[in-house]
Amino acid sequence: MNINLHFVQTRTYPRIASLVYKKLENLEKKFNWIINAEVFFQEEKNTYGKGKICEIRLSVPGSVIYASSDEASFEAAVAETAYNLERKLKSHKEKWESQRHSSIKTMA
Repeated sequence: MNINLHFVQTRTYPRIASLVYKKLENLEKKFNWIINAEVFFQEEKNTYGKGKICEIRLSVPGSVIYASSDEASFEAAVAETAYNLERKLKSHKEKWESQRHSSIKTMA
């Protein structure tokens, strides 16, 4: 899996980058069909939210899966976003497997 990190309107945080790599490697172990990850970090100065935003877009066969979170720290934003992605990946896998099984049944 290719991982691209983008720090938008904020400085680069090496510690956060290493945390993202760990979280995405854990997801890749569970879902080995992830092709690419685009990760965006943004810090909002004047915001109604908490100000530290993490957005992750995963390219998977046939789709793009997206999650984001706005938290008080980038660490919390990464953790929340990774959790949301894991839920979405499980759902995507279940849908994909059910479609595959139904198409196999119709071929038999």
